[in-house]
Amino acid sequence: MAAVTHVIDHPLVQHKLTVLRKKSTSTSKFRGILREIALLLCYEVTRDLRLTSTRIETPLQPMDAPTLDGKKLCFVSVLRAGNGLLEGMLDLVPSARVGHVGLYRDPDTLEAVEYYFKVPSHLDEREVIVVDPMLATGHSAAAAVARLKEAGAVHIRFVCLLAAPEGIASFHEAHPDVPIYTAAIDDGLNEKAYIVPGLGDAGDRMFGTK
Repeated sequence: MAAVTHVIDHPLVQHKLTVLRKKSTSTSKFRGILREIALLLCYEVTRDLRLTSTRIETPLQPMDAPTLDGKKLCFVSVLRAGNGLLEGMLDLVPSARVGHVGLYRDPDTLEAVEYYFKVPSHLDEREVIVVDPMLATGHSAAAAVARLKEAGAVHIRFVCLLAAPEGIASFHEAHPDVPIYTAAIDDGLNEKAYIVPGLGDAGDRMFGTK
């Protein structure tokens, strides 16, 4: 299956991403803009969800109106930074089920180490959207998706703010069937495996930690 990466170049997404990149952006503003951009990303990643029709009564007459089909959405946040995107997406789809995958990057090997995993049941019946602001090495994202597949997930999409070419290549090598949705593909990784020019550590900037 061909690996696909979608760059969401909507002007509002790109403008808000610029605000997030600025080192002068405060913690509170960073959180607010991240929530706003998440809603816009959610709009794009759900653009092709299947529709069916249902019979309704308008104030004037009956009609067959479009509605989402029976397959429900599940958002899965890769902790902890993924929660910033999760909140904005839930603003748009408050009925979605929510899962969490806790991973940290080993500082020596840069490999993902799992410490938490909690997801809804019947993942095979859901459209699963995995969210994590940064796709750097791709190890954490690939590990999260692998665990979700073990838990039964079949229809999976991955959403991030920024991606490095190295991360995209690594992720798609592991999961060529999972499309990536990102607001930008940056130049690459520095010696510490941070995306450059990037926006720093999304979790630290969102929570005001270092």
